Amino acid sequence: MVVLIIVIVIVVLLILGLWVAYNGLVKKRNRTQEAWSEIDVELKRRHDLIPNLVSTVQGYAAHEQGTFEAVTQARANAVTAGATGDPGRIAPAENVLSGALRSLFAVAENYPQLRAVESFLQLQETLTATEDKIEYARRYYNTSARDYNIGLQTFPRNLIAGPFAFKAVAFFAADEEDRSVPQVNFSGPAPSAASPAPSGPPLAGGSEGPPPATASEGPPPAS
Repeated sequence: MVVLIIVIVIVVLLILGLWVAYNGLVKKRNRTQEAWSEIDVELKRRHDLIPNLVSTVQGYAAHEQGTFEAVTQARANAVTAGATGDPGRIAPAENVLSGALRSLFAVAENYPQLRAVESFLQLQETLTATEDKIEYARRYYNTSARDYNIGLQTFPRNLIAGPFAFKAVAFFAADEEDRSVPQVNFSGPAPSAASPAPSGPPLAGGSEGPPPATASEGPPPAS
């Protein structure tokens, strides 16, 4: 009788342990999926902003065709990768897109008149806010993915991970491509020569216009 009670207690404890382990994995998996959904929303918002941004910059720097093609192609690749739902494929594509966007903004910096356009400033501000949200969501997702993956590898959760189809998830982390700007060959002349300013006082933030008169101009003083 005592042996039977001990066996029953052991079985109950095992079932209870497996139940707790299973529920723990479900919670970690759901939290990871929720974190990824936040990234997915912000990535789609980012993709929607890029065509208008490219169109705005292109109106002032049409000769920078290489940059626009690089951004457009990088966006298309990112959208294609996003359709897979696999962070391991999405992250590299988004990192390349980030590099292409940095090239685009580097072009915009050479055009003071573009930096004064309200629509461009609004797009830039919205995109910057979106990038910040992506970075925050990235950190939250990677933390959730780390905890979930660790849970899959620890006892007793590793005993039920396989039978109940719990699978490890990939991280969404920046790599070397995100820290380096892609090489872009500009097909046109230097930006400073693209749109010469009319004669007059210099533009704000630039150095166009005739040089100011100096004290040495005019007839020499009488000796």
